[in-house]
Amino acid sequence: MKPPIDQLLTLMACLRDSQKGCPWDQRQTVNTIAPYTLEETYEVLDAIERGDHEHLKEELGDLLFQIVFYAQIEREEGRFDFDDIVSGIVEKMLRRHPHVFPDGCLTSFGQSSAFTEQELAGQWQKIKAQEKAHQKQQSLLDDVPVSMPAMMQADKLQKKAAKVGFDWDNTAPVFDKIREELDELESAMKEMDQDHIEAEMGDILFAMSNLARHVKVSPDIALNRTNVKFRRRFARIEALLSEQNKEISHCSLEELDQYWVQAKREGL
Repeated sequence: MKPPIDQLLTLMACLRDSQKGCPWDQRQTVNTIAPYTLEETYEVLDAIERGDHEHLKEELGDLLFQIVFYAQIEREEGRFDFDDIVSGIVEKMLRRHPHVFPDGCLTSFGQSSAFTEQELAGQWQKIKAQEKAHQKQQSLLDDVPVSMPAMMQADKLQKKAAKVGFDWDNTAPVFDKIREELDELESAMKEMDQDHIEAEMGDILFAMSNLARHVKVSPDIALNRTNVKFRRRFARIEALLSEQNKEISHCSLEELDQYWVQAKREGL
């Protein structure tokens, strides 16, 4: 029997077969399946956040299927295939870890490394710089995808800029910047200028992402934890109202807030 990965590759080729394959799979392009890839990625993160390892196994399979899907489409177009993807990432990881693979090959694993712990950070930057030298890149920020979720993109942009010294040394000026942006948002709201309000709100979120980076917190993960907490507490409010045969739409904000406090006291 074929190894599982070969079975998956064969399955994907069958689904895309022009004569006997699945009509839906036959129609897909790298552009049309891109939204599904993003969806599957978030479902992986959701399983991790919930600590559901059985579900995580399933979601990782779905995400792997997306990669195999891309590989099959690109193979049909004669650009690359799954083996090229795997070979590329193996080569990159060997190159980026000379302290683990001194000779740049798997067989050199376990040999003594010439790098000290202090030298590793500088070595990493040197390797990245060498890789970029072979790419068409006008700006240091060019390799941060514009299609990346906005908060994640802000975090990546700030980390890139910080590596060349464009950053504050501590959180005090970051807090000052947040307060400044809040004042500017309040001013824009008084002007009732919606475009200005949107711009200032963006500045606040960017500044908050900067603060998250300084305190070594992922803004996406932090916000997702709060989203999960909000879902949990709101569901408790709904349950409490249901027990009392009350409609949530008929409750005042003050009443709902009391149920919220109760859910919070319950540790939800």
